[in-house]
Amino acid sequence: MDMKQKFGLIPANRGFFSDELAAKMRGETIEAMRKAGMEVVVPDEKLTKIGCVETLEEAEKTAKLFNDNGVIGIVVAAVNFGEEQAVAWTIKESGLNVPIFIFGCQEEETLTPNTPRRDSFCGLLSIGEVLRQIGAKYTVAQNPICFPRVPLFVEDLRKFAAVCRVVTGVSSARYGQIGARPDSFWTCRFDEKSLQRLGVTTVTIDLSEVIGAIERMKDDSDVKRKIEDIKNYCSTDDIPDSALSKIARFELFVERFAEEKNLDALAIQCWTSLQENLGMCSCATMSRLGNKGIPCACESDIMGTLSMHALHLASQAPAGLADWNNQHNDDPDLVNVWHCGVFPAYFAQSKPKMGVQEIIAGSVGRKNACGVIEFEMKTGPITLFRATQDGEGFFKSVIVEGNVEKNTSKTFGAYGWCRISNLTNIYRDILLRHFPHHVGFTAGNVADILWEAFGNYFGFDVYAPNQKVPGMWTPENPFRK
Repeated sequence: MDMKQKFGLIPANRGFFSDELAAKMRGETIEAMRKAGMEVVVPDEKLTKIGCVETLEEAEKTAKLFNDNGVIGIVVAAVNFGEEQAVAWTIKESGLNVPIFIFGCQEEETLTPNTPRRDSFCGLLSIGEVLRQIGAKYTVAQNPICFPRVPLFVEDLRKFAAVCRVVTGVSSARYGQIGARPDSFWTCRFDEKSLQRLGVTTVTIDLSEVIGAIERMKDDSDVKRKIEDIKNYCSTDDIPDSALSKIARFELFVERFAEEKNLDALAIQCWTSLQENLGMCSCATMSRLGNKGIPCACESDIMGTLSMHALHLASQAPAGLADWNNQHNDDPDLVNVWHCGVFPAYFAQSKPKMGVQEIIAGSVGRKNACGVIEFEMKTGPITLFRATQDGEGFFKSVIVEGNVEKNTSKTFGAYGWCRISNLTNIYRDILLRHFPHHVGFTAGNVADILWEAFGNYFGFDVYAPNQKVPGMWTPENPFRK
């Protein structure tokens, strides 16, 4: 998704206060939103008085403006006390169920009996209350009363834009499920009907259709170009040409399936049918699509797909799906974030190598298990996130931030050693709160964005053990046991 999407601005005015001061803060807010990379949709001076919103008529005009432009988020600026009914009516009449960000503008100077004033500190409480009355959820700035020109406010807007990307992206997502989950992995079960109510559509295809299509596919120019592209992506010195041809054809099929069905992300039955019936691993394709911004989860783990997609939307970087694989034997705060070879090359510290899936090679034969992407992850901060469902279908998630660092311990596949403070207690809580062994991850620190999107707007129970202050979303949300 492009960062520069459309965001509505409601400069909430009340006629008792200075129009000049209101117009000044309207202008500063527009400038701050543009600095944050937002395309601003706001009434101009021809549509409403001084381009602000005060009357119900102005609210209706602004609501139509937002609806016509398809804004994905709304910023409410109390440029003075603000007319709370006009704010509520704009949002209600727009019919847009999008995230809302509220803040009030600071006074220009120390108050005296003759000082022009705003009283936004008081008015913002009224705006928050009417939003509650119409059932609208909203985000509050870290410093709720401020000047829009300050850097912290622009940072808040950037984070709010990311929250809007996550909420908009996930609530209208289409995930492709290629094949059934492995029978052994109950951990990958999910309730498709509950997920649909969240807004996510699952598009399924049987693996037999995929295998049949690939076997019928010829080694044409498209396949040959794909093979060369794969060789540029990773070292393939140890992989026979016959295996590369199958991997290239599989990737072409998946790409075409994703385009035809307008998919945002995928989950693939990666073992052992592909190895036994086609003689290849899907890992290279999953790694490469993930590197392009189409997350692919292993083992038909659709909730893992959702987790990766949300991470990708939050960070605008590739996302991977890992096992909570191994706690370091000498360092209890170090965990091996690992999978057999599906991580996007974006995370690699050096050029990846294509290899053999060592775990299943013993049962299917090495020649049938080619196609994993192996590397050690580069160092740096990552955010780990997992969305799942409890036994009643209720959604919950876990969010942890860590840092990948160098370590002398080595293994096969794709992996990184991630330092997480107080890991043993967090691991115990993950067990007690019933989260599975798969976890999504992306580069950077986006925990507060995910907390806001899933805890506030989606209503998930959120477990975020290392968040002393829970990001932008401050109300307590007792975790459902």
